[in-house]
Amino acid sequence: QLQLVESGGGLVQSGGSLRLSCTASGYTLGNYNIGWFRQAPGKEREGVSCISRSGGTTDYTNSVKGRFTISRDNAQNTVYLQMNSLKPEDTAVYYCAAGSFYYCTGYRRQEVYDYWGQGTRVTVSL
Repeated sequence: QLQLVESGGGLVQSGGSLRLSCTASGYTLGNYNIGWFRQAPGKEREGVSCISRSGGTTDYTNSVKGRFTISRDNAQNTVYLQMNSLKPEDTAVYYCAAGSFYYCTGYRRQEVYDYWGQGTRVTVSL
């Protein structure tokens, strides 16, 4: 069974940067498309970004385009989410998830994922 562990969260000032990591064990991460989700207090979980198995396809939700970059190193069984120009509204618990769906089609749908991590908290202060 694939196990996912997120890391890299923390407290940062507005305009700052963080890099989140999603590291897999159990199975080869390169067999899966990976999505990043976030859930802010009192809000539903939302899809933030996706990267295909090879890394050739990526997608982002509009609110993070131009600020966040998703990448992967299959040799290290790790996917990254580089977050720049952070805003207070980016405050949330961030989760990575692995699925076998077609490229990043429908990546915002939580039901297409087979495995989820436990999340890492990101807090952006004013």
